[in-house]
Amino acid sequence: MAKSSSLNVRVVEGRALPAKDVSGSSDPYCIVKVDDEVVARTATVWRSLSPFWGEEYTIHLPLDFHHLAFYVLDEDTVGHDDIIGKISLSREAIAADPRGIDSWINLSRVDPDAEVQGEICLDVQMLEDARGRCLHCHVLQARDLAPRDITGTSDPFARVFWGSQSLETSTIKKTRFPHWDEVLELREMPGAPAPLRVELWDWDMVGKNDFLGMVEFPPQVLQQNAPSGWFRLLPFPRAEEDSGGTLGALRLKVRLIEDRILPSRYYQPLTELLMESVLGPAEVGASILQGIWMMAPRASGIPPGALALGSQDPGPPPLSAVLAQEDAASPLAVLEELTLGDCRQDLATKLVKLFLGQGRAGPFLDYLTRREVTRTTDPNTLFRSNSLASKAMEQFMKEKKYMELDPCKMDLGRTRRISFKGAPSEEHVRDASLGLLTGYLGPIVEAIVGSVGRCPPAMRLAFKQLHQCVEERFPQAEHEDVKYLAISGFLFLRFFAPAILTPKLFDLRDQHADPQTSRSLLLLAKAVQSIGNLGQQLGQGKELWMAPLHPFLQQSISRVRHFLDQLVDVDEEEEAGGPARALVAPSVIVREGYLLKRKEEPASLATRFAFKKRYFWLSGETLSYSKSPEWQMRSSIPVSRIRAVERVDEGAFQLPHVMQVVTQDPASVLHTTYLQCKNVNELNQWLSALRKASAPNPDKLAACHPGAFRSSRWTCCLQAERSAAGCSRTHSAVTLGDWSDPLDPDAEIQMVYRRLLLGRDQLRMKFQEDPNTDSSPEADAEKSSGATEGACPNALARQREAAARLLEVLEDLDRAHEEFQQREQQKAALGPLGH
Repeated sequence: MAKSSSLNVRVVEGRALPAKDVSGSSDPYCIVKVDDEVVARTATVWRSLSPFWGEEYTIHLPLDFHHLAFYVLDEDTVGHDDIIGKISLSREAIAADPRGIDSWINLSRVDPDAEVQGEICLDVQMLEDARGRCLHCHVLQARDLAPRDITGTSDPFARVFWGSQSLETSTIKKTRFPHWDEVLELREMPGAPAPLRVELWDWDMVGKNDFLGMVEFPPQVLQQNAPSGWFRLLPFPRAEEDSGGTLGALRLKVRLIEDRILPSRYYQPLTELLMESVLGPAEVGASILQGIWMMAPRASGIPPGALALGSQDPGPPPLSAVLAQEDAASPLAVLEELTLGDCRQDLATKLVKLFLGQGRAGPFLDYLTRREVTRTTDPNTLFRSNSLASKAMEQFMKEKKYMELDPCKMDLGRTRRISFKGAPSEEHVRDASLGLLTGYLGPIVEAIVGSVGRCPPAMRLAFKQLHQCVEERFPQAEHEDVKYLAISGFLFLRFFAPAILTPKLFDLRDQHADPQTSRSLLLLAKAVQSIGNLGQQLGQGKELWMAPLHPFLQQSISRVRHFLDQLVDVDEEEEAGGPARALVAPSVIVREGYLLKRKEEPASLATRFAFKKRYFWLSGETLSYSKSPEWQMRSSIPVSRIRAVERVDEGAFQLPHVMQVVTQDPASVLHTTYLQCKNVNELNQWLSALRKASAPNPDKLAACHPGAFRSSRWTCCLQAERSAAGCSRTHSAVTLGDWSDPLDPDAEIQMVYRRLLLGRDQLRMKFQEDPNTDSSPEADAEKSSGATEGACPNALARQREAAARLLEVLEDLDRAHEEFQQREQQKAALGPLGH
């Protein structure tokens, strides 16, 4: 059984931030930290006191992380960035609600005495001699201390308190990884037993010393089990100060997901149940549909066999009603009924990944869309709700990353200076704006209608199935555009328009647009949305000021219809959803780009000249590089030899955003390659990609040096031997979730199991039959009129059968989890020597 822990973090927006610039505004950005590790940095929003970021991260974590922190800073082009405030969330606070945190939280001031990090290694012994009891506190070393000096280091010393006595260690200069190896002896004084407190301080020649952290042990611990090992440093205990909103607030969405993943065989029954809901006509679906068509003629008076698959339903909706009843009995339909609207996004994400992993994404989407279309009576409301079908289609489009649209390649930030004699009239301004907008819209529409070949076949097949389903459901002439609107509702309203409006969120640019460019993007997004609506709402609503654009939009609509016709013109023989995808092939390139690589042992070159620009490719097999992407000669590092991938302190080379890749050759000798990235986000992405690629490697390092060996010593811990043991813990478990990650069907189905557990009582009450009541067909019919309006007894019986099978599978999984938990408890009780 594997344990997993991950954080879903969304930095939504800020409000009422203080002005840090002389202009009366700020340029805010946000840094996300897990314990002492910077895991993400949002883009800077220029000249705003109410910034919108909307950036989302999935962070995979070790199970023992302690807290999550958000720092808001004001970016300055000259000098250091100004700190605005912070929000700190403990692991316990995040885990208190399974739904997570979704609220506005006030920023608090950054107190230097509370900004502690790192650990200290101690060995404490209680001894007795003729003079009484004494305490030996062996202060060995510390690691990852907070940098307090301008050089990025500290001058740490330890101060030990026991009762009324205190002693200090020596001061180690210019290091965050001090080695003391000193034993401090304190005698017990008369009175009540006293706790042991060890404080770390940064020594300053001028001014007061800076606090680095502390640990404290109560008397009971000292007497029963004297502490020995590594201990996390804590701030001085004090009440959390609320700034009362004077520093502004952030709207955050944070959710902690921790679970135990069983071996695959335990999830097989639940997976098979879900797969049964979407099996196509060539499989068990043929028998289900045959029963539907046999029932439909009897309801409409059409001779049996007169209807065939794919033909239009000439009669009124009895067939739709029957199909709705049939679908309501499937395990997927029951699951959707048990899931509230705000939880359907998570459920859709997991189900899409699960069916992608099984190679059945196409049938899954087809099932959901047909179910949605069948239940819709007004074509104007099709896919407008937060249904499972809508959320699943959106997630599938994200997973596929299926088209390239880069509006940022158009220089939307430029301004055309137009000379006027006197003040420009409103007409002149409108004409100039219209010329600019149509100039930008032309290339955008050209890019869209010419992108058919860039859409993956799986996505095109999903749209084709949707197109056919809607056409069969609404065959009337007045609903001719509904089949186009069903597709454009996803493609234009949920993809193209949002990508144009916020290109940063679609990885189309590194920064958010400035206010002037954002306004241009907003106008372009509205125009593209109007084109996607096929002009149905032109001239309506509040945005009559867009009337000058109407001629251009009307001309584009016919091109969009032709584009959608081409999009769904695809061979059905290719399986929608693609093959099952569980692992990334070793030869697939998962990340590439330019990095600066440090030369091996530069002789007399200055530090910055020792780094040379190289183009890197990372696959499951190698990390290779050359002078340029076109260069034929490449050097490579086998991924199987990687033992650690870690950050490097800025002070090691006086350069930011440096990482190290530690490898081991066949002779068991360690080698370190230093690489510099252009910013902190690129650093995090490369760290995450390399850690994932090397995750299966054996003999990973538990510690390494975050500095460099220069001038005959390590810059981090000042050790003089190159082979000295690493002074800092490695962070191989900290990675970022990414759309290209390998699918994990067991993890996805485990989440579905958890979702079903939340609705198990509701499932029993709604569908399970009370054994003490009459189970005759007449009784079933009477119950069905109250429980499931319009459902026939057979449909209700099928719902009960599906519910009973789901409950049985849940009970089996419950027992499996309990058995594994008992084994873990027994193993923990036996201790490290137990087998």
